[in-house]
Amino acid sequence: MQGLRIFRLCGGFKKEKAMSIKPLKIGNLIIEKPIIQGGMGVGISLGGLAGAVAKEGGIGIISAAQIGYREPDFDRDPLAANIRAIKKEYDKARKIAPEGVIGFNIMVAMRHYEDYVQAAVEAGADIIISGAGLPTELPRLAGGSEVKLAPIVSTGKSAGVILKFWDKKYNRVPDLLVIEGPKAGGHLGFTRDQLTEYLETETGDYDGEIRKIFEIVREYEARYQKKIPVAVAGGIENREQADHAFALGADAIQVATRFVTTQECDADIRYKEAYLRAEKGDIVIVKSPVGMPGRAICNGFMKKVNAGEKIPHTACHGCLRKCDPAEIPYCITDALIHAAKGEVEDALLFCGAYAYKAEKLETVKEVMDSLI
Repeated sequence: MQGLRIFRLCGGFKKEKAMSIKPLKIGNLIIEKPIIQGGMGVGISLGGLAGAVAKEGGIGIISAAQIGYREPDFDRDPLAANIRAIKKEYDKARKIAPEGVIGFNIMVAMRHYEDYVQAAVEAGADIIISGAGLPTELPRLAGGSEVKLAPIVSTGKSAGVILKFWDKKYNRVPDLLVIEGPKAGGHLGFTRDQLTEYLETETGDYDGEIRKIFEIVREYEARYQKKIPVAVAGGIENREQADHAFALGADAIQVATRFVTTQECDADIRYKEAYLRAEKGDIVIVKSPVGMPGRAICNGFMKKVNAGEKIPHTACHGCLRKCDPAEIPYCITDALIHAAKGEVEDALLFCGAYAYKAEKLETVKEVMDSLI
């Protein structure tokens, strides 16, 4: 039936009319295609991918996580290398998309978070998206700049906390709110019990959690008399899933995994091929060295970790605040650098829930056209 999309629900099928896609407005920014390319570190979403997405009318996002891993002084002074690379990768993206919207994903859990936020602002970022913890201090760190600020939340509780905190301390609301669901890739904002509830039981309904977050957002929209655009993320890999997110009330979608297997993605071709080879059973929930659950492809490296083997690692590169190099089973920086370089059997291969559905390399334009 032309113009209709069919969504499978636990109780059967529901027909919904295909959504009319509108440009995303974030303050004075107008984004023609309401697609945010999710930040993927280390070295997966850099200036090449972000620039390509921005050029096609979406929001291109560079991950600041150990962004300077290719700099010659990274081993000696990772902070300086990362700060330098933030500017380099932004300039690369801006050259590709002179008029596009380009930003950074900066994790709250990173050491030197403050320095990275300031470096992104100074580089000229249009937007900073921040999660892996609640970015309570982000407005202060961004100062009086024009950069748009977007916290990532996964539950109504976390949304309520960050909105209340920014309201009380800074008398402001986010320029954009990103809701990241349980089918996302990389580090996840859920406990293992929550993931089990949402992913493995018939009663798990993340749509209900999204609606709770929207209720909280509407309260602050009324208080401030302004629109707070919301992006929904996590497991969106086709038009039907995108339409479902828009039907829930989303103003945009954030997509990451689909962009890995693009020609423009900054990762090594062998990393992309690992996605193309993956089967459904290969996608697993893993434990990060810092205790957070995440989603990745189960490979030789992860099998060793799961068997209790402690993987030797390089000297600490100061990536995460809560990390004791003497206690960790492996170094997440080492494992993600191996991934970016294509050394896939020695790597942590973060991915989204539907990574196994990738069948071929595509262009950024093809991915975006398939979504909206």
